[in-house]
Amino acid sequence: GAVLPGVQASVLLLLIAFAIDLFKREDAAGTWQASHFSWRIRSVLWAGGLYLLTAPLWLLILPGWIAWVLISLWFLYRIVRGWLALSNNQPTPG
Repeated sequence: GAVLPGVQASVLLLLIAFAIDLFKREDAAGTWQASHFSWRIRSVLWAGGLYLLTAPLWLLILPGWIAWVLISLWFLYRIVRGWLALSNNQPTPG
């Protein structure tokens, strides 16, 4: 199969960050930072689930590409929104 340069390392780093979030989330309990842990964990779970759900669309190539671009844009939005809240010392929204 085809290998996209950098993708494997990116996925590995994302999984490591996800594991750290799961492990360290209790340290932030009761603080405004706790919302960031939940935000990141939910973002990764939703994105991962959506990528898996839409993976069969890659058999048709274009629909798979479109689905994954849309999921990636949503995931990027979640990252940027979370970073903006964090940089302003604010919790993430609901």
